[in-house]
Amino acid sequence: MHTLWNRYVVDVRARANAAIEPAGDASDRRVMIVLLTAMLCLLLIRFAGASYDARWLSSLLGAIGFDDLAERLRFALESSPDARIYRRVYWASWRIFGYVIVPAAVIRGVLGERLRDFGGRVRGTSSYGRIYLVLLVLLAPFVVFASYEPAFQAKYPYYELVPGEPLWPWFWAWEVLYALQFVSLEFFFRGFLLHGLARRYGYTAIFIMMAPYMMIHFQKPFLEALGSIVAGFVLGTLALGSRTIWWGALAHVSVALSMDLLSLWHRGGF
Repeated sequence: MHTLWNRYVVDVRARANAAIEPAGDASDRRVMIVLLTAMLCLLLIRFAGASYDARWLSSLLGAIGFDDLAERLRFALESSPDARIYRRVYWASWRIFGYVIVPAAVIRGVLGERLRDFGGRVRGTSSYGRIYLVLLVLLAPFVVFASYEPAFQAKYPYYELVPGEPLWPWFWAWEVLYALQFVSLEFFFRGFLLHGLARRYGYTAIFIMMAPYMMIHFQKPFLEALGSIVAGFVLGTLALGSRTIWWGALAHVSVALSMDLLSLWHRGGF
């Protein structure tokens, strides 16, 4: 355990702090761009991406002359027979847009940097796969335990099956979208935000990233919100050390899919 802590925490902290850039206009500008972009993205996701309340976006569309589109949006999310899946698609699409499209555009178009320097590396990261696998094995009993909580069963799965509805096609289509938004989430928090701040703040960037990451879990069950603090630290440290989000994204998707399937199992959905 001591060796693992030194390798994946102490050594990562030392390398990150040794690479801190000196304070200056360029460094401060980069931090401000990253933080302002993060705030804009989180605002978009919270208000425009509220799948159960389309008033914000439909009002905006109506104000700029797209009344027909605004009405179609309200109907799709509120009155359509397929509103359940439309709301999920709308929810996931805004998260993919806010967590990936906007930050990627800022990285390339404003900062003029490469996406792979923001957690997009693939080569040279295979050695980290083992530690993620170990973490998943250790986490599995806690996920199973939490799945027995009434709050957990009331929250998951996000796509609520009606009695007699088969898993194919909508449930599995939703799970694919759900997985994509988790990859997007990892890119935003462990890629854009973490690596965007690490050059200026070193290892401390992990704790800056953890604050908004924990806050997006406020409407989740308490144990999950509490666990997001630990998850933010662990995933942030591993992402900073490996300089990749891909193993973390795979782990996040694995846990999320397990939670949905466990919830269905408790309800007799299998």
